[in-house]
Amino acid sequence: MSLSMNERAAALVDAMVADADALRIAVRELEGGARVVDCGAQVPGGTAAGLGFAAACMGGLGRVDPIGVTVGDRTWPGVGVAVDDPATACLASQYAGWKLATDDFFALASGPGRCLACVEDLFEELAWREEADRAVLCLETGQDPPAEIVEKVASACELPASKLTFLIAPTASACGSVQIAARVVETALHKLHELEVDPARVRSGWGCCPLAPIAADDGAAIGRTNDAMLYGGTAHLWLQGDDEEVAELAARLPSSASDAFGTPFGELLEEAGGDFYEIDPMLFSPAAVTLTSTESGRAHHGGGLAPEVLERSFTQ
Repeated sequence: MSLSMNERAAALVDAMVADADALRIAVRELEGGARVVDCGAQVPGGTAAGLGFAAACMGGLGRVDPIGVTVGDRTWPGVGVAVDDPATACLASQYAGWKLATDDFFALASGPGRCLACVEDLFEELAWREEADRAVLCLETGQDPPAEIVEKVASACELPASKLTFLIAPTASACGSVQIAARVVETALHKLHELEVDPARVRSGWGCCPLAPIAADDGAAIGRTNDAMLYGGTAHLWLQGDDEEVAELAARLPSSASDAFGTPFGELLEEAGGDFYEIDPMLFSPAAVTLTSTESGRAHHGGGLAPEVLERSFTQ
């Protein structure tokens, strides 16, 4: 693509770094020159840092704003997301699809740096490529990436380590809650892809999701942040297709299409022995979806919010 998401994301991060004190973030330079922007690991971070993290994660092609999200009788703090090139911003950038692991480090990398490395099958399938002089990756972790990981990323992106920026924040942080909630459109798009729908057919996307209260540890936060999406998230996609197909997809897309719907995610994960891959993949989508056919202009709804499950998750 001619519009570099890495350059757009790097400019957003540069602005965050220039305002680091106000955002309560920290900047560290690793051996070799890679830059770490800590948005919640060794520093408090906050909602504003999370909004910047999420915008950079989308390669600067989406808008993320703080809003109130009403679920049942309660209004929770949340985010609204709008994007006009969802396939690129959400799947080619925001999706956490690159596994980075050593014996003592693990993170799934998201962000536009994935478009430079192109090591995932997704890029071969959908033929996404990008060239840039800098790379930005987002990691849901409280650890700085070790030298082995930095070298791996630099090699895959064909850039020196000094041209790499890693945004980090653990799940159990304010930034973690924000950037995960901001994946509401991406989550819907990824499930459409799992349903074998070409994501390029999605012309625009909008979504909202409540922010999970910060949990005591990452394990508990994984449960809460997933519940925010599965039981409180809403997505609206404008999809190229006729009404019959779009209506059928609207019924299959929300999390309620899974038999696992209705159980807090933490309990599902415990039952699965901590293995995400043992949980029904059809569960991973927003609670409520609307698909509008770009051919007819008719909107088709599926699913619905589950306030009682969200209340149980957020107040335990």
